[in-house]
Amino acid sequence: MTRPLRTLIVDDEPGLCAGVARVFRRLRLEAPDGGEPFSLETVTAKDAAEARRRWTENHFDLFLVDYKLPDANGLDLVRELRLRDEDALIIVITAFASLEVAVTATKNGAFDFLSKPFTPEELESIVRKAVRQLMLQRRARALEEERRRARFEFLSVLAHELKAPLGAVESYLRIMKDRVLGPLVSDYEAQLDRALLRIEGMRKMILDLLDLTRIESGEKRRELRPLDLVEVARTALDIYASEAAARRITLSLHATEPIGITADRGEIEIILNNLISNAIKYNRPDGRVDVELRKEGGWVVVRVRDTGIGMTQAETAKLFREFVRIKNERTAAIPGSGLGLSIVKKLALLYGGDVSVRSQPDMGSEFTVTLKAS
Repeated sequence: MTRPLRTLIVDDEPGLCAGVARVFRRLRLEAPDGGEPFSLETVTAKDAAEARRRWTENHFDLFLVDYKLPDANGLDLVRELRLRDEDALIIVITAFASLEVAVTATKNGAFDFLSKPFTPEELESIVRKAVRQLMLQRRARALEEERRRARFEFLSVLAHELKAPLGAVESYLRIMKDRVLGPLVSDYEAQLDRALLRIEGMRKMILDLLDLTRIESGEKRRELRPLDLVEVARTALDIYASEAAARRITLSLHATEPIGITADRGEIEIILNNLISNAIKYNRPDGRVDVELRKEGGWVVVRVRDTGIGMTQAETAKLFREFVRIKNERTAAIPGSGLGLSIVKKLALLYGGDVSVRSQPDMGSEFTVTLKAS
């Protein structure tokens, strides 16, 4: 069982406090997310002054506050408590139940109110409701904090990834400005080529980031319509034909056409382009890239194999996360944003599917994407 929730009962009637404490001792509450059950730990205070001392000394999760206290108006205490602790749940106990009291209590920060006299069942019902709300609030706050942390880490990695190419471009420009290599533009052909390559890499990263953001935010406009996957794959292979030919890499498509799928053409192109581009980039001269398409029941399977440098099991375990690039002596000179495979993963999930990889060093890699056909 998880730690008990601490409850402070603020009421000047000893009998009521003792009765509430008895109910709470036997009460076992279930977590909304199916976690371990928990109990309530009860502390009492007879007036506002004692309540202030209690909550200064300890943290409480739930408060039951009487509307009429010997030394204060209970609603003033509720307002003070809400300013001090926005997370706590407060229930007002009152013998003066009215719509006006309920509205005022809610405005002052109370979650609910309980009319005197009340039965153990009424007390249990309202406390269960309050605790459930408390747990949901805390879960939502934890998720928001997790999102903030993830966003910070994401931006930190992005800044790091952009820092190196920006520094390189700045260095090349300073060499040209200071005429280090001579007075003619032709003296700086190599620096210009390197700068342009770095800029192209940054442009690719920015475009990948835009794709990733649109997918994760749900704001990407999707046009789902029947497509022939074979035709889309053939077009993708044509795009990379010249790049493959320059390195004497053979591109082959294996499919029984047509293969129908209801999808957004742009999303399918992103999947195929990323897999084919990677298969060429990480391949060897005179290598092969084989794209296999097939339909299995209500699923479409896309498999891209290459004869490239391959990866270790530890390296493949890192794939499909943002900004993950396999960095070693064989990949150091290969450009990339580290976002392509994470985008493939997210798109596959949009279609109820997934992506997996099999690879061995020096034996090539095989990526498999499964998508629901409709």
